[in-house]
Amino acid sequence: MNPSFHRLVMQNNIFVWIGVATILILLVPLIAMVFTNQVNWGAGDFMLMGSLIFGAGCAFVVTARKAPHKYWPVLAILFAILLFYIWTELAVGVFTDLGN
Repeated sequence: MNPSFHRLVMQNNIFVWIGVATILILLVPLIAMVFTNQVNWGAGDFMLMGSLIFGAGCAFVVTARKAPHKYWPVLAILFAILLFYIWTELAVGVFTDLGN
């Protein structure tokens, strides 16, 4: 594991960086709404997805701080899979009617 990544995860300002990354990710649909009518998000969509992204990032950091370093990549993959599953479920409803 990269020692600088380890130091970053252990610092409390990592939550500021997670917030910045969340905003940058949410800029993608915001900019897409300017150029196409196929993306139609409301304020609630941005708040929900922002909460989901920020929450997943914070949950990873809190979990990673308690887990041995060798398990961090596995944890990151699991959190990413869970995040994308919830995102797609809310968007289109793969297994449920949440997205419809």
